[in-house]
Amino acid sequence: MLELQGVATYYGKIRALQEISLHVAHGEIVALIGANGAGKTTTLRTISGLLHPRAGRIVFKAQDITRWRPDRIVRDGIAHCPEGRQVFPEMTVRENLEMGAYTRGDNVAAGLARVFALFPALRDRRNQRAGSLSGGEQQMLAIARALMSNPELILFDEPSLGLAPVLVHEVARSIRELNRAGTTVLLVEQNAHLAFAIAHRGYVLENGRVVLEGSMTVLSGDERVKQAYLGG
Repeated sequence: MLELQGVATYYGKIRALQEISLHVAHGEIVALIGANGAGKTTTLRTISGLLHPRAGRIVFKAQDITRWRPDRIVRDGIAHCPEGRQVFPEMTVRENLEMGAYTRGDNVAAGLARVFALFPALRDRRNQRAGSLSGGEQQMLAIARALMSNPELILFDEPSLGLAPVLVHEVARSIRELNRAGTTVLLVEQNAHLAFAIAHRGYVLENGRVVLEGSMTVLSGDERVKQAYLGG
């Protein structure tokens, strides 16, 4: 479904991604694991068109989307749920969700029904300002807003960041449910235990490079991964 082929992305003269290659198959949950500054967020921003690589190709559903605008990428089926939630605090929950559906142009009601079924608390708070929600509710809203574009692939950037453990489990449940319903997931998550619990495969990034890849079973048995990410 998605393939990065030797992608190099820069911030000015600083090379943040150094010839990254990875793939995500339809129906998978694939995790990107690494320390702060490893290039995980940059990878997602490059896929979603917020950054353009200087080298390499990004292929989605057999189309080269390397130079596409972000709105075209959303229309083609990729949604990005960014780090830090980034909801519109002065807008209501419903208005935030409608913003997520701006590329659809039709059947917004069906999208609302879907996300309210997945997150009943948002239905109950649909007329409440997003800024008044708890941190966990705002994270659910950010996920739901991304879903409103009806994506085939969703990019999650640190969805558990800053959440209490009970809410981390709720986020994990939501991602599993989305995946079971047919949405493919590329997950950036510094909480390695969460990533290993829900992902099928993973890539370990260090200094903008892929240094390890494989099934989560294989990665969890690697001594380097245990020591660096799993507290082994």
